[in-house]
Amino acid sequence: MTTRWLTPEEQRAWRAYMAASRLLEDAIDRQLQQEGGMPHLFYSVLANLSDAPDRRLRMTDLAETLKITRSRLTYVVTRLERDGLVRRETCRWDRRSSLAVLTDEGVAVLERTAPGHVETVRSTLFDRLTPEQVGQLEEICTGIARGLQGEDDRSGAEDVPWRRRSSCSSPPASS
Repeated sequence: MTTRWLTPEEQRAWRAYMAASRLLEDAIDRQLQQEGGMPHLFYSVLANLSDAPDRRLRMTDLAETLKITRSRLTYVVTRLERDGLVRRETCRWDRRSSLAVLTDEGVAVLERTAPGHVETVRSTLFDRLTPEQVGQLEEICTGIARGLQGEDDRSGAEDVPWRRRSSCSSPPASS
């Protein structure tokens, strides 16, 4: 197999991407630690639960949405549970599965933290882009994500951990 080295242009683009993504994640983490006492991943769990019906999601679905392993999600939910921001429930349709549920206290923390988070995202990313660049950024990131998740013909991703399913996606039809 021959190594396909990056061209000088690709190398510059790669390094610029790495620098920007690390700086952006650091800025977001610092803001969320200062205002919410939590890292970005913890905030993302709360935000995804707030968007879900009845503020609850099956743990496997939440891991898939966040693109993290179920064991990492279990650690995060355990920490959020200890702080009273999330609770776990057994899935009524599959006792092997559990649901993460956003508590009222979790909603309150999210409501306090969201304005600063949005301002940080806006000032560190979107205020630096033209409307055309925002569309390009979405297109580029969507294409990369699809490829990494095995949604195009060029990918070798067959079984990423967050894509594994259990049977508690929805209640059985006879309920």
